[in-house]
Amino acid sequence: MKKQHNVIIECIQGDITSQADITAIVNAANAQLEMGGGVAGAIHNAAGPGLVEECRPLAPIRPGETVITGGHRLPNRYVIHCLGPVYGIDKPEDQLLTDCYRNALRLAEQYKIDSIAFPAISTGAFGYPFEAAAKLVFKTLKEVIPALQYVNKIRFILHNYSDLEIYNTQYFKFISNKNDPEKK
Repeated sequence: MKKQHNVIIECIQGDITSQADITAIVNAANAQLEMGGGVAGAIHNAAGPGLVEECRPLAPIRPGETVITGGHRLPNRYVIHCLGPVYGIDKPEDQLLTDCYRNALRLAEQYKIDSIAFPAISTGAFGYPFEAAAKLVFKTLKEVIPALQYVNKIRFILHNYSDLEIYNTQYFKFISNKNDPEKK
């Protein structure tokens, strides 16, 4: 855990639906905001049927777009749903992935959310190369964090230890300011 511009950034291995100390979690959603596999399935299962009902009129969304709902039976007040790009299909995928993180943080600021947890958007079934995605995440944070007024904690929830190690490597490059996270 380190602070950048008064924002705590954490990278942990865990379950995004079990982040009781976080105000908003981000759903790596599908365009219809329906239950799916991976993160979307876990969040919808934990939140219960009320989430499906609240999502229905908000769909469909396009890659890079975000919408916000209540957390329902989750321990979080909000869920920010984001449709990440399908790697090799949705173009330009790097800009669309950047938009996911930027727009989620923009919504968090709009709703005066103090803490947010992200999964590794688009790196599962959508096929985005994990290390390239992690580099983009921290490049985006470098641009966005100085303007944050309400968000004071950003947590990245990674599925396994090797994913956590990749995020930690990119995070240390980010805080060291020695290398642009997009390089190497």
